[in-house]
Amino acid sequence: MNTDKDSRPIIELRELSKEFKTSSGPVKALEDINLSISRSEIFGIIGLSGAGKSTLVRCMNLLETPDSGKVVFDGKELSSLKAREQRLARQSMGMIFQQFNLLEQRNVIRNVLFPLELAKVPKKEAYSRAERLLELVGLSEKAKAYPSQLSGGQKQRVAIARAIAAEPKLLLCDEATSALDPDTTKSILALLKRINRELGITVIIITHEMRVIEAVCDRVAVIHNSRIVESGSVREVFSDPKSDIGRRLIGGAYMEVLSQEVRFTNA
Repeated sequence: MNTDKDSRPIIELRELSKEFKTSSGPVKALEDINLSISRSEIFGIIGLSGAGKSTLVRCMNLLETPDSGKVVFDGKELSSLKAREQRLARQSMGMIFQQFNLLEQRNVIRNVLFPLELAKVPKKEAYSRAERLLELVGLSEKAKAYPSQLSGGQKQRVAIARAIAAEPKLLLCDEATSALDPDTTKSILALLKRINRELGITVIIITHEMRVIEAVCDRVAVIHNSRIVESGSVREVFSDPKSDIGRRLIGGAYMEVLSQEVRFTNA
């Protein structure tokens, strides 16, 4: 079990910028982004729609190629790696999405097996690992079910099991709870917290929901108009936001939560 936070960075973004060409002209999605995220922490990135959150997370694993700047993952600058080395680095980054992205023609356990097949993990080892992961996410009894037979929360649990099947060092969560109801969101966040604690996987949560950040994150960065406008511990940023957008996003919600002492407990 992972009980101590490791302060060494697992991923660093250095002067990262990204621009998209549109029919109306260039649109700057990211500008001069600098972030350092420690191993084994849960880090939140919060901002309004269109602030650049999803582009930022896609640049972390080079699904989007930054126009300038560097992504340093596990001590290696990704753009300097050869194609094979980049693929191996990506295997160390799991990712889950708002819409689950499960393969409808595959049952639950075969969805979890999919990345292991791509990695050519021996069949017996792959099945054993997939079964352990379904037990971890609480879906052992759904191994033979198909995505169409699952609830939204169950689909996200399958997506999480699949994302960590290749034993990544980093799990990227892009608005992963936005399509879920509050109770299901609570259970998914508790699961992410357990995965972080027990497996030592760094978790990065991209969201526009303050309750998600304050429930599980160690630190948070606020993004607005393509820039990081402030960052720090959740308590620091939420109790005394320095930016105008931080004050707008947070308002009095954090103090209300503090007064009610609402916190998610360990799963």
